[in-house]
Amino acid sequence: GETTDFELLKHQLSDPDIKDAQIINWLHEFRASVAYLTKELEQLVSILLKLPWLRRSREVVEEYLGFLGNLVSAQTVHLRPCLRMIVSQFVPPRITIREDDVDISDSDDDDENLSENFNTCHRALQTVARYVPSTPQFLMPILVENFPFINKSERTLECYVHNLLRVTVYLPTLRLQILELIIEKLLKLDVSTPQQDIEDAEETANNSDSEEKSTEEGLFDMEEDEERKGNKVVSSSSERMAHPLAERLDILMTILFSYIKDVCHVDGKLDINNTKDLYRDLVSVFDKLILPTHASCHVQYFMFYICSFKLGLAEAFLDHLWKKLHDPNNPSVIRQTAGSYIGSFLARAKFIPVVTVKACLDLLVNWMHKYIDNQDTGANAYCDVALHGPFYSTCQAVFYTLIFRHKQLLDGNLRKGLSYLQSLNFERIVMCQLNPLKICIPSVVNLFAAITRKYQLVFCYTIIERNNRQFIPVVRSGTGGDLVQTCTNPLDSFFPFDPYMLKRSKKTIDPFYQFWEELSAEDLENLKKPIKRGTSEDEDDDFLKGETPQNDGVVGIAPNSYESNTRSPVSSIGSPPDCYVPYPQ
Repeated sequence: GETTDFELLKHQLSDPDIKDAQIINWLHEFRASVAYLTKELEQLVSILLKLPWLRRSREVVEEYLGFLGNLVSAQTVHLRPCLRMIVSQFVPPRITIREDDVDISDSDDDDENLSENFNTCHRALQTVARYVPSTPQFLMPILVENFPFINKSERTLECYVHNLLRVTVYLPTLRLQILELIIEKLLKLDVSTPQQDIEDAEETANNSDSEEKSTEEGLFDMEEDEERKGNKVVSSSSERMAHPLAERLDILMTILFSYIKDVCHVDGKLDINNTKDLYRDLVSVFDKLILPTHASCHVQYFMFYICSFKLGLAEAFLDHLWKKLHDPNNPSVIRQTAGSYIGSFLARAKFIPVVTVKACLDLLVNWMHKYIDNQDTGANAYCDVALHGPFYSTCQAVFYTLIFRHKQLLDGNLRKGLSYLQSLNFERIVMCQLNPLKICIPSVVNLFAAITRKYQLVFCYTIIERNNRQFIPVVRSGTGGDLVQTCTNPLDSFFPFDPYMLKRSKKTIDPFYQFWEELSAEDLENLKKPIKRGTSEDEDDDFLKGETPQNDGVVGIAPNSYESNTRSPVSSIGSPPDCYVPYPQ
């Protein structure tokens, strides 16, 4: 019952100026008597766990690791506090800065020993896991609750995600859950930064840059964003994203991409087994988190990246999406999103050869014809998104793929290519009662109509014209009688692999990415002239101008030029701006 000495001991251990030798002595004593450190002495254990052991000499670190091992093996009741202590070291330490007589708590991004400290933390975690096999199930909730808030400094987020991914290396059973946690947080960042916001922020930053060369202060000073100057991630100001959340997302996507690359490659060579295992984990995260999320811009590119390693993976991914699309037991919205992914993936992934594109088109078009066989007569044979959503989504995927890939499909042997395209029987799809041209995005319909007219596959303009006459703008009753424009995206579809905006991680994606080739004046002329059967055609490649639309205003494609977006087949990631498009008379 005498507590004086005990209190003195606790006071000594809590002293911030405690010497290394003292720590080693005490730890040595405690290691010998861990049996007595029961639940009743929880307070003493928590003081021991708060010891500043990481920033001490090598001897202290070794002694402490030994003590941790003894403690958790003798008293598993202390497992959670030990894990919490280790995980709390996954981010740069907090330091207090005095500014204008106010104490500001900040993360210390300038700590030189940071990576060494992280190595020691992982050693500690491995030690604990070796003694207590059930560590992973206790560790996961702690990793979830310690994940930094997305407005924390870039460095804090970077360190935490980096350390989480390191844990997957020696605790492989946690890999799926950790990837799920990270991708869930990335998604939150992604949907908080729409493409338009990123573009606006970049534009504002560029304008202010020309006025003052310093971007160091940044445009958007958010909470805890003051420590940018000491930030080790920043390579050059030109690579920084102006939008603070986009900047965080960029850094974290870069880490995720390099993790995928490191896991799949051993000594610079692709390891098939590792790659397949990681692919399975990523696909299940994709199904759980990405597919149900509408209009995320960047996170889904982890699938694009891993599929670029081997054609077999890309084909497996397409097959997976195809199963989602044609399974009537799936919710309609999931089937439609799967359709968007197939179209966008086939159009944008350079690593997918024409053979695969043809095989996918065959699958999709056959399914569409069967669908028309079943639905084109009877009670449901009319244009309705609610009834036929997956069908329209598949039509749009096929049209979009054709717009991007028609040159490759016709390359080499024009006659053979044409007879293949004719075999798809687009005329029946376009003319059917379900009227897909009415539902698909106008920019996709316009280009599809121009291309199919040129190759005399189907003449869409009479249907487009008829659809347009049915789109009568409604006047809303209200002061001034506002004109309500018609909805030009009834499917609410988006193209998941639209251009990637984040500057650093973009470098990983660009080599495999098919940019939209601007239609040159010559191409526009060519699109107006139908080709004559049996003549070979001059297949000059468009000049690749990336995604920056030329400010030439509106260009005509069809006879009696109509206003249309002849640049990218989709004008934004979500729904393109509502616009009423007049078609040729």
